Amino acid sequence: MRPALILLALVVPAAASAQTAPTTADPAQVAACVAPDKPVSARLPELFVALRAAESEAHSYPLEDAIWREWVVAPNPQAQTLLDDGMRRIRLSDFEGAERHFDRLIALCPGYAEGFNQRAYARFLQGRLDHSLEDIQEALMREPKHFAALSGRVRILFQQGRIGLAQQALAEAVEIHPWLRERRKLPLEPVENDT
Repeated sequence: MRPALILLALVVPAAASAQTAPTTADPAQVAACVAPDKPVSARLPELFVALRAAESEAHSYPLEDAIWREWVVAPNPQAQTLLDDGMRRIRLSDFEGAERHFDRLIALCPGYAEGFNQRAYARFLQGRLDHSLEDIQEALMREPKHFAALSGRVRILFQQGRIGLAQQALAEAVEIHPWLRERRKLPLEPVENDT
């Protein structure tokens, strides 16, 4: 999915009856997932520093886009094809097909955060909020600064009426991306935490 929908940049889930792909893989699979000529991006740390220092929302846009461009580069060509096809299926409103692509991506590259983030989005679009939250957690374990995943968590928690947790997640997201569009939902005073 294109990062334009930052509220929850995730992929559309497969049919509710479809089995979720395992989130672990054998060591050979993991080794095959990482292409030796594609090191982990050295640009992300500097982009996040610049994003935090952005002087205005308008100044944050190119930085946000640059971070997205890093996130959507998959570890190898097979993973890239699965990611691109899944995101295309989301744009076509084929959420079940998208989820199947993301299931395969996660099975191939269990360490790649964007596979979980996109599947969470697909599940969100299908109304499977608890499953989406599970995938968001997996994405954040792999990329703790994934402001779109945090933003997705915020939106789901608000929908579930878990306002205190939603505002806590939003405060975390705004620490990473001060110009996040949802920042206006932050309360002036703390709200009691909920579950």
